[in-house]
Amino acid sequence: MLREEEALVVEIKPFNLHGVSYQDVTIAYRDRSLDHARLGPEAVPANLQSGDAVLVTKVANMVVSLRRSSEGNEEGGAS
Repeated sequence: MLREEEALVVEIKPFNLHGVSYQDVTIAYRDRSLDHARLGPEAVPANLQSGDAVLVTKVANMVVSLRRSSEGNEEGGAS
């Protein structure tokens, strides 16, 4: 099942593996529950920081990507 949920980035840490930069991300949902994911560069917006609002795409209850929410995107550009 594919779904999207709004969340805030709590923590983001880079993780390099064989020359590829992954991101270990902790996100908090509106109900205060937390989720953790290790995502590749294609699944995380550039320059993502703690406190950023994101839309979390989940498949079978697993985080597969993040994108900036329109509320949190002050620049108005695509991510």
